[in-house]
Amino acid sequence: MAESTSLLFNPRTYDGGHFDPETRRLLRATVDWFEARGKRRLIQDYRSRVWLADFLEFAAKEELFATFLTPAAAAAGDGDRRWDTARIAALNEIFGFYGLDYWYAWQVTVLGLGPVWQSDNADARERAAELLAQGEVFAFGLSEKTHGADIYSTDMLLAPDADVPGGFRATGSKYYIGNGNAAGLVSVFGRRTDVEGPDGYVFFAADSRHPAYRLRKNVVDSSKFVSEFHLEDYPVAPADVLHTGRAAFDAALNTVNVGKFNLCTASIGICEHAMYEAVTHATNRILYGRPVTAFPHVRRELTDAYVRLVGMKLFSDRAVDYFRSAGPDDRRYLLFNPMTKMKVTTEGEKVIDLMWDVIAAKGFEKDTYFAQAAVEIRGLPKLEGTVHVNLALILKFMRNHLLNPVDHPPVPTRLDAADDAFLFRQGPARGLGSVRFHDWRTAFDAYAEVPNVARFREQADALCAFVETAAPDEEQSRDLDLLLAVGQLFALVVHGQLILEQARLTGLDEELLDELFAVLVRDFSAHAVELHGKDSATAAQQEWALGAVRRPVVDTARSTRIWERVEALSGAYEMAP
Repeated sequence: MAESTSLLFNPRTYDGGHFDPETRRLLRATVDWFEARGKRRLIQDYRSRVWLADFLEFAAKEELFATFLTPAAAAAGDGDRRWDTARIAALNEIFGFYGLDYWYAWQVTVLGLGPVWQSDNADARERAAELLAQGEVFAFGLSEKTHGADIYSTDMLLAPDADVPGGFRATGSKYYIGNGNAAGLVSVFGRRTDVEGPDGYVFFAADSRHPAYRLRKNVVDSSKFVSEFHLEDYPVAPADVLHTGRAAFDAALNTVNVGKFNLCTASIGICEHAMYEAVTHATNRILYGRPVTAFPHVRRELTDAYVRLVGMKLFSDRAVDYFRSAGPDDRRYLLFNPMTKMKVTTEGEKVIDLMWDVIAAKGFEKDTYFAQAAVEIRGLPKLEGTVHVNLALILKFMRNHLLNPVDHPPVPTRLDAADDAFLFRQGPARGLGSVRFHDWRTAFDAYAEVPNVARFREQADALCAFVETAAPDEEQSRDLDLLLAVGQLFALVVHGQLILEQARLTGLDEELLDELFAVLVRDFSAHAVELHGKDSATAAQQEWALGAVRRPVVDTARSTRIWERVEALSGAYEMAP
């Protein structure tokens, strides 16, 4: 049991031993707070949609958000406070494990802080640090009801204030703004009425308690308070201005670069909790005189769910290293970030669906975490840009990644207690086509003897040939439906690469890796067939697509041994009543 459960977060055994003492204490205190509440209360709060006041009170008492979300430069010498992506990822996983409502209050605080920590406004940064220390939450006022997150079209208007030199009066509404009901500081994006074009953009800090800040409603039926608010002649003093002009635009995109990474580890936490429930139920369920898990299709579905979840964790853990090692000359994280957002979260949906096929009606029962997980897992692929938006972004990197590698110094595992300062000085949000990558083949070469890694490598090499000989022409490049099918194939190669890199760094055993890549081979084949069927696919592309289909290398004994690891999850964790 220990070998199987060690790859998954388990509150019974978790100690965060790879982190510094204060980080370990806070992570364990968070787990203990949830465990002390128990499953019944957790589900009751979720279903009654209560505001998370008691959770935020706990976080304030422990200075949890202040410790994890205050960069060292704003920490006034407190050595425990820093922006450390590794421990942020660990906390995402814990919040996801217990409920997305808790994660969401934290996530939109991350987003709300992004424009502040990127700002040259020292007073605003100091105010944000003080608010964090007081236990306040933050909000990110970007999207609008009419325009969504189309920041080119914002209707939040700032008119110069004749009574305050350098000040403005802001009028307009924002929609789908998490924590908008209670945020001590809301980073709001708008544009000046007296300046045309991108020079007129402004990011400013607002207070949800100000009388000119009018909260209208929670737009979702949930404990997550996803607000609609309206500003009416809201006074914006010079001290409230965070960014102007193109810098405001860049701050918006760079904040999302930081924040959307959090979705992958939240998805992992949801899947882990649901998996304990599902496997425990299935192994104790008798159907037609036999345990449910005696049926071959059940074993296959649960094994596939397990190895997909392991792949999610391996990819996300390795992506952390690239975030933490990023700099002006190494922006590889700009590919791995939308990958975690798009690929890992959609893998999470597949994991839940596979388990749900097994436990069937049990997945609807009101006393299960699974019923909550089945709803919440759907949200993560749709937040911080849809799957389609992130796939389109990923495609910008395809040619350089596959065909034009360069030498980069090796990126080590990054669990050190360091501040990830570069995330708040990313610079202009452009130039994605110039980002260069190390050779993806190196990770595959290291596991060339693993049968399904080798089989998948054939497909990855075939994709390179596709890019060189059958890539979409100019007309097809306007067919997003076709391009997204190509993007799915490329995403699988990147997914496999980082999984293999992390496997090498952690010593993951090759049998588990082989079983995981059998799934990826099937996925690649499925997406190739999808490309074959696209309306605008050329004859050459259709021929390529069918030629890229592969059958995984079957090893019944290997699959049986991996199933035994999955079966060992039964009873490994059950949340206290």
